Amino acid sequence: MTPITTTAELAAFCARLQGEPFVAVDTEFMRETTYWPKLCLIQAASPTSAACIDPLADGMDLTPFLEVMADKATMKVFHAARQDVEIFSNLGVIPSPLFDTQVAGMAAGFGEQIAYDALVRQMLRI
Repeated sequence: MTPITTTAELAAFCARLQGEPFVAVDTEFMRETTYWPKLCLIQAASPTSAACIDPLADGMDLTPFLEVMADKATMKVFHAARQDVEIFSNLGVIPSPLFDTQVAGMAAGFGEQIAYDALVRQMLRI
């Protein structure tokens, strides 16, 4: 997975995401000392590219990634997306279209709060 710490690297990664059928996204954030969650890391992957994006890197402008999140032609895949959507909403964009694997797991009978690793294990029967 490629680490991204500059806006130029982010723009290049996002250019590779153009035209992909989906982008899987996971965020890491802190809530302890702030009213709004503080975005600390974005992990993103398409069928052909993957990256860890450091939103706290000096001079980082997330605009290229926010444009990917707003691109209606690319499905955004999250697990338990509520807090991720809150973070992106605070940055000015609601990821759309969006597929939430936790909600899909619940609809398929895997339980209301199934963790991603448990969902994968049950789906793959391992």
